[in-house]
Amino acid sequence: MKKIITYSIGFFLLFSILVSCGKKAAEKKSLADEDVIAVKLAEVVQGNSNEVIKASGLIASLQEARLSFKTGGIIAKIYVKEGQNVSKGQLLASLNLTEINAQVQQASESVQKAERDLRRVTNLYKDSVATLEQVQNLTTALSVAKQTFEIANYNQGFSKIYATSTGVIVKKLMNEGELAGPGTPVFFMNATSANDWVLKVGVADKDWTRLHLGDKATIQLDAFADTPFTATVSNLSQGADQSSGLYQAELKLNTQGKKIATGLFGNAIITPNAIHQNTFVPIDAVIEGNGNDAFVYTVENGKAHKVAIKILSINSDKVFIQPPSIPITQVITGGSAYLVEGSKVKIIQ
Repeated sequence: MKKIITYSIGFFLLFSILVSCGKKAAEKKSLADEDVIAVKLAEVVQGNSNEVIKASGLIASLQEARLSFKTGGIIAKIYVKEGQNVSKGQLLASLNLTEINAQVQQASESVQKAERDLRRVTNLYKDSVATLEQVQNLTTALSVAKQTFEIANYNQGFSKIYATSTGVIVKKLMNEGELAGPGTPVFFMNATSANDWVLKVGVADKDWTRLHLGDKATIQLDAFADTPFTATVSNLSQGADQSSGLYQAELKLNTQGKKIATGLFGNAIITPNAIHQNTFVPIDAVIEGNGNDAFVYTVENGKAHKVAIKILSINSDKVFIQPPSIPITQVITGGSAYLVEGSKVKIIQ
């Protein structure tokens, strides 16, 4: 009997202790929920922004040329090698002219025949033997024959390839004895003047809208790690590249007397001349960034309120943002890492 009474008393004491601990835990949790977090505020500012644009690309010549024959034929002679410097107007290659010369001769004889036919029919027309229609038809035939002769002569003149500018043969794509089709590239050449080099870079659409011709840039080429180059924006494409989705910009390079070649890799920092009025907040206020999406906290009625923002760009300790749908004038900086939606806050200086 005593054992039963002892067990009952022990169970009652244990139950009382657990209930008491539960009340204390609930009271502690309740107190924690009511904790006030000290925070600092910063103003949302409207300011000027000319954020630089960073891009990379490859060096190219302004006068790149893929040289080819106007007509097809067997390549009879190639007069230059890869890497060779050439002068404007220099003969680079020629076709075997046997077939082309025959076409010119054939066209010439067609003209002579048409002229004879027209003279004969004209005389007959004067004697009222031939009709006016016959004279007109032969006149047309003579005109067509002359045009055919002009085409043959033109093609004969373009059966040789000449350098379009002073430059270098970057690539020789065909050899003597090969059959070259009309318009098939035989040489890839670049102009090599100091004013002919550009860095071609791709920029996003939001950066493309900020760029204008003449904007200044600084370029660092991997081949000349210790030499920064100056450049200006010389051309902006009017359509995006289908494969990358980027817009191409050409930066005309000041070579500073350095030996430049096609394909050199470079990084560019472009400074747009246009200055935009943008909203910015301190970088300490921005939390939970994911790409261009992020959040800031504001204070409403003594509590933290979470606001979604769109990031436009980041400059040192400033974050330029798209104005949120709900206007805000202040954001929380110090203490924002400890906040959740609805946290009680105390503003400190």
